[in-house]
Amino acid sequence: MSRAVIYEAFGGPEVLELREVPEPHAGPGEVRVRVTAAGLNPMDWILASMPEAAEQFGVTLPSGFGHDFAGVVDEVGAGAQGFTVGDRVLGGALGRAAADFLVAEVPTQAPDLLAHTPDGISDEVASTLPVAGMTAAAALAAIGLRSGDTVLIGGAAGGVGVFAVQLAKLAGARVIGTASERTFDFLRELGAEPVAYGPGLAGRVKALVPEGVTAATDLFGTETAETALTLGVPPERISTIAAGPNPPGGVRATGGSEAEPDALRRITDAILAGTLTVPVAATFPVEQTRDAVALQAGRHVHGKVVITF
Repeated sequence: MSRAVIYEAFGGPEVLELREVPEPHAGPGEVRVRVTAAGLNPMDWILASMPEAAEQFGVTLPSGFGHDFAGVVDEVGAGAQGFTVGDRVLGGALGRAAADFLVAEVPTQAPDLLAHTPDGISDEVASTLPVAGMTAAAALAAIGLRSGDTVLIGGAAGGVGVFAVQLAKLAGARVIGTASERTFDFLRELGAEPVAYGPGLAGRVKALVPEGVTAATDLFGTETAETALTLGVPPERISTIAAGPNPPGGVRATGGSEAEPDALRRITDAILAGTLTVPVAATFPVEQTRDAVALQAGRHVHGKVVITF
């Protein structure tokens, strides 16, 4: 037997249970991964708490939990190419990441993902990359971010935001990041110029950047996108990841599945080069998954929350 985090009803962290489940095994074209870390994302608790969101993603009850994982291949099925027993891997498996073992198809397509973890990157850090890193890359690619841009990033201190800020800086952009005031020092360390979100955002951005912003990405709702439109940013230079398929004003909706093919490699190269850091705010053993989810869902954590096995 092995363990997996399961929920049989929609709700808050209290519905998540660590249970014994039958041990899965790799079939043809598949590998089995012994999971060592699972990085949490807002999507995880949204799917577990909101039936309408779960339906959109094809999640039915009972369900496993989590998407992002890192670990080690310990079984290789017949015909599975590119992976061998002992390979360190990272990836995404919707509703299956928070478990001792998971089986992944090779090759897999988004929203699932399986890739080798480069030497020099820990499993905890690797487990934060599939959703947050790829989504940040997609959000910036959608607006054609380039050197010399001044980009307004909404939700800059969140799990996706920490990647977006640093990727934008690496691209040569000036970064203005919306956040609560208690995260301002954190954002400055990442290279962003912070501005408080909430009513009056446009005026505060104007005061900080009289010459105006040239691009924007909204990683939390629509406030930043609407502000950018007000400030005269063309809709094709504004992206959103959490505003649904029809964001305001014709701005571009995107997500991690639309990241460029080399996005993950560029991110891991930057981590290895020391030009991109991944702030892991907290780690919890899988037995404390409820506590980990409560912290992550509170939206006040600076960086990523990781479950370990």
